[in-house]
Amino acid sequence: MDIQLSGKKILVTGGAGFIGSNLCEILLKKENEVVCLDNFATGKKENIAHLLEHTNFTLVEGDIRSLADCKKAVEGANYVLHQAALGSVPRSIKDPVTSNDVNVGGFLNMLVASRDEGVKRFIYAASSSTYGDSESLPKVEDKIGKPLSPYAITKYVNELYADVFSKTYGLETIGLRYFNVFGRKQDPNGAYAAVIPKFVGQFMKGDSPVINGDGEYSRDFTYIDNVIQANLLSIVAEGEEAVNTVYNVAYGERNTLNDLVGYLKEFLSEFDANIKNVEVLHGPNRLGDIPHSLASVDKAKELLNYNPEYSLQKGLKEAVKWYWENL
Repeated sequence: MDIQLSGKKILVTGGAGFIGSNLCEILLKKENEVVCLDNFATGKKENIAHLLEHTNFTLVEGDIRSLADCKKAVEGANYVLHQAALGSVPRSIKDPVTSNDVNVGGFLNMLVASRDEGVKRFIYAASSSTYGDSESLPKVEDKIGKPLSPYAITKYVNELYADVFSKTYGLETIGLRYFNVFGRKQDPNGAYAAVIPKFVGQFMKGDSPVINGDGEYSRDFTYIDNVIQANLLSIVAEGEEAVNTVYNVAYGERNTLNDLVGYLKEFLSEFDANIKNVEVLHGPNRLGDIPHSLASVDKAKELLNYNPEYSLQKGLKEAVKWYWENL
């Protein structure tokens, strides 16, 4: 999808992270001025190293928990793509205070800085974790349950704050509820690595991945290019209906963890036939996990013209190739 967007100044918070660095790249390709704010707590300098010499790219090394850093980074920006956060349900369960400080306090700082600078639109990474204990499938934006983790609470509070800033201060906001995003530059290492890069890394080493539970939990796995499309469309969206709301960002199809492992084995074995024989292990279910997740993307299709082009299988083929060449 060719989205016309150039000549804007756009701040990407968490711009050295997985999603943020991909956004910085595409925005620069489209000839925009890009500012990246990151403290490198989870972002990586290597993700943006090739951008540092670009004349339209500025790195602000700072922390969203500092209002001064937020104000410095947002200066002159037309749009903010707020990706900075401490992800991971288990991390938030282990350390709820830091997750809250970053995800709620930092979010509020960015809203205040954006309001004060007169930013046109504030687009932020929301989360499918907001659906909590709601058992209805597919997930529709206006039907949520109670959060199941501190992380989920922080992401729901973000939506509440954004709504208040829209109504009280006239700051246009759009929340994008990401569903299990994966793809190039997603870190396979660390205690809180996402399941797809973690499993890819283990298979490539010949190690047995461990599935939490029996593998029948299901997810709407969403390739990075679908997420990029949703962010760009959110910048150019027009009309009152399209703004000051939240959207599901997903493919609109669910696969079990057992399905996922089967696809990974199949695609990775094209590079190393031995991977087909790696045993998969099972452990206990993980605290705070939602059993099943499937998004309705009808609202985003209708109001943003969102058209996700990458299914799980199509995205995995791209991701596996990238990991094979880069790990």
